[in-house]
Amino acid sequence: MPMTVDLSGKIALVTGAGRNIGRAIAETLAANGATVVFTDLKLADVEAAAQGVPRAAAMALDVSDEAAAARVVADTIARFGRIDIVVNNAGINTATRVPVDQFPRSEWDRILAIDLSGLFFVSRAAAGAMRRQKSGRIINITSVAGLVPLRLQCAFTAAKAGVVQLTKAMAIELGGDGILVNAIAPGSILTDGTKQLFYGDPAAAEKASRMLSHVPLGRPGACADIANAALFLAAPESGYVTGHVLTVDGGWTAGYTRDF
Repeated sequence: MPMTVDLSGKIALVTGAGRNIGRAIAETLAANGATVVFTDLKLADVEAAAQGVPRAAAMALDVSDEAAAARVVADTIARFGRIDIVVNNAGINTATRVPVDQFPRSEWDRILAIDLSGLFFVSRAAAGAMRRQKSGRIINITSVAGLVPLRLQCAFTAAKAGVVQLTKAMAIELGGDGILVNAIAPGSILTDGTKQLFYGDPAAAEKASRMLSHVPLGRPGACADIANAALFLAAPESGYVTGHVLTVDGGWTAGYTRDF
């Protein structure tokens, strides 16, 4: 049975909601009564994702564009009167897997601009409105890579670790105004990207097996697992949870799973 909470009357904005984890989060919030603004880089993607979802709206948003982030938050408030929940899901990684001394500056800048600065831009715009209304929830999507560094992914690891600390900094700054700020750290989740990289191509089977050997549950997670975690953090019942990083990784970061 799906997890259910009462988000009636709440206005939510989800970034990166065109597909995969972001779309699952947006649909789950809407299924529990929230009015949800689906945002993503391509308007066509979020229009398709939001189609048929009750009370949903769709807006194009490049989170790395500071002015665009402020504008979309302002447009959401102008249309719906308030903003109660922000889920900062938009993020990217890179197929470039090289040591730090070979990592391209262009890829470093691209990943940090979206995964960290973009999250800051959206959060900053929303936090001002939430402080005025004395309530709100900000939910940031980080990664297990922000908790335990992964080799050959220096920019992604740095950005996601930054999200962890930014989450905690916002939690202690905004808590006095009734705003809760938390993060979710997914492990290996079955998305379009990971299907192609690890689980779809028989040639990648060995890579998937090696990765899952570190996961006690022995399988990847689903987008719904992250969506349900976001629903928990958005729920009225989690009103005393802030500054927390909820790890949803099948036990990946719990400890070393191999015998030695």
